[in-house]
Amino acid sequence: MGSKGKPELRDNLQLWYYPPQPALTYNQAPAPDRFFCHSLLLWMPYKLWRVKVLCPNPACGQHQLTGGGLHKRARQVLDIDRMYNMVTETLICTKCKASHVSWSQTVLQQLDLGHRSEFRVILTQKYACDIRVIRLLRERGLGNSPTRVIKQLKENHSEEWLQRLARYTTQCVDFLSGPGVLSITFQEPPAPTVVPSCKWLLTVYSQDILTRLNEIHARITSTHGSILKMDSTKKITKKLAGTAKGTGLWLTSVGNEFGQVLISVLTAQEGAGLDRMVDGLVRRYQESGVDPPAVLYVDCGCCTDVGETKLKARFRGWPELTVKLDIWHFMRRIAVGCTTDAHQLYPIFMSRISACIFEWDAADVSLLRQAKRALLMSQGWPALTDADVNKHLTREELALHCRRRTRGEETTILLLEQLLTELMSNKGNDSLGVPLLDKERMGHIWSVQKKHIKCIQDPPGVVLYTETGSITKGGVLLRTYRCARGSTSLESFHLHLNRFIPGYSANSLNFQIYLLEGLNRWNQDREAASLASEPSALRSYTGELVHCVNCNFEKLFGRKVVPNFCPPARYTGKRFCYCY
Repeated sequence: MGSKGKPELRDNLQLWYYPPQPALTYNQAPAPDRFFCHSLLLWMPYKLWRVKVLCPNPACGQHQLTGGGLHKRARQVLDIDRMYNMVTETLICTKCKASHVSWSQTVLQQLDLGHRSEFRVILTQKYACDIRVIRLLRERGLGNSPTRVIKQLKENHSEEWLQRLARYTTQCVDFLSGPGVLSITFQEPPAPTVVPSCKWLLTVYSQDILTRLNEIHARITSTHGSILKMDSTKKITKKLAGTAKGTGLWLTSVGNEFGQVLISVLTAQEGAGLDRMVDGLVRRYQESGVDPPAVLYVDCGCCTDVGETKLKARFRGWPELTVKLDIWHFMRRIAVGCTTDAHQLYPIFMSRISACIFEWDAADVSLLRQAKRALLMSQGWPALTDADVNKHLTREELALHCRRRTRGEETTILLLEQLLTELMSNKGNDSLGVPLLDKERMGHIWSVQKKHIKCIQDPPGVVLYTETGSITKGGVLLRTYRCARGSTSLESFHLHLNRFIPGYSANSLNFQIYLLEGLNRWNQDREAASLASEPSALRSYTGELVHCVNCNFEKLFGRKVVPNFCPPARYTGKRFCYCY
C-alpha cells in the first residue's frame, strides 16, 4: 500500500509470477485457491527494463512516453495445457495526452528483438494465445490439421484440470476422514476453462504469419538459381473461397536446381497471364546483380516449327536462356500409345525408354561396383563378377552415387525406333496375347514427338550435377550427387501445396499468407538439404531471431551459432502469389 492508502507497484518487479504450490499436509480445510491458480505475466517493458518508447504522433517530434500505471484490463492467455493471466502498463505522451498500452504494436515494434521476444502472446479481441500453441500449426503436413490441434489442446487442458481436481479432492477426503466433531463444507473448484474454437485458432495463426510477413517476403524474393523449372497446377485453386472464388484457375511456380521456389502466382489463364510474373522475375535478377539462368525446364512449349516459341518470347529479358522439355513428361507422352498402364510389360517399357535416353557415367558405375563388391565380400560372399555385382546395385544407390547424361539426338532416335519396332511385334504381347502398344496410335505419337528429342538433350556446357558429400562403402570413398535436371522437384512441391492451406477453403488473404508461410518453410528445408556440410541441429524458420543470435554470439565468442545461415536481403516490394 502506498502513502495515500492505495495499492502501488513495488520497485523490484519481475516478468513472471508463479503461484504458490499446495501444502503437503493441511490442518485446516483445504481451499481450491492454490490448486487452481494461474501464473501471471507482468508485461511492463518501460518499468521493468527502462526502455525508451517514443510517441508515434509526428506532431510530438519523437517525444518519449512516460509510465501511466497498470492498464485496467487483464487478459487470459491460452497455453499448451493451461491458462495464464497477463497484465500490462499504460504509457502516456505528455504532449498530445495520448495513451498507449504496452502490448500494442506501437510499443512492441520499438523494442529490440531480445526484449520483444519475451512477449510471446498473440492477442485477439476476446482471447489471447501463447506462441507455443501456434508453433503446433506451423509445420503443415498430413494429420496436422487445426482440428487435430484443437482436440489435442482440449485433451491437454482437460487432463491438467482433472489432475489438479484429483489432488484437491484427495486432500479434502483425507481431511474429512480425520478426527473432527463439526461438519465441514468444502469450496467447489472453479469450472474448467473453455478452449476456443478451431476458427479462432486459424485467426491467431494468420496473425502470427502477418507479424513475420516482411521477413517471409524478403527471404522468398532473395531466392535465385541458374537452372530453373516451371510447372502449373489446378488442384490448390479449388480451396480459394469468398469473393475470390473462381478468379484464379492456375497456380504456376518457378523453382531452381535446389528444389526451392522462386515465385508462385495465381493466374486466370496459364498463357498470357504469366507475362507479369516473368517480367518481375527478370527484374529480380537484374536488381540483385545475379547472372541470368542458363536453362529452363518446362512440360510444354519448348519448341516450334517456325520462328520463336511464345515461351521464349515471354523470357525475352534472358536472350541466352535455353528452354528444355522435362524428360519425364516426354516419356509420359510416349506412354500414351500403350493400350493400358496395367499391362505386364508397361514397367519394362518405361525402363527401356529411360535407357534409350540416358547412359550412366562409366567411371562412377565402376567405382560403385568396386565398393559394392568389397562390401559383399566383407559379408562372406565369394568372388563376384561384374554381372553378379550389378544384380545387387539398387536404383537408389545408382541415383545417389552415379551421374547420367543423355545419349545425343541421333542415338536416342535410333534406339527408340528400335524399341518401338520390337514391341509392336509379337514380343510386345503379354502372356494372354494382349499387345502393349496400339500400333496406329503409337505411330502417330512418335511422328509428332520425334521432333522433341533434341529438346530433351542435356544443354552443352551446363553442369547438371552438384556434389553434396561423400560416404565410405566397403572401404571405398563414394561421392554423392544431386541432379538438377527436369522439373520433378516442382511437382513434389505442388503435391505439398494443399497441406500448406489448412481446412477445405480460405479467403484470398488467408489463402495467400498460408501459401507464403508454407513456401518459406519449404525453401528453407530445401536450402538445408542442399548444403554439403552437416546441417545445424537447431531448427528455426525465424530468420530475424537466428540473425540476431548469430551477431551477438559472434561479438562475444568469435563464432556463429548457425554458421550456414545467410540473412535475406531487404524486401523491396516485389510481387508474387495472389498479388497478380
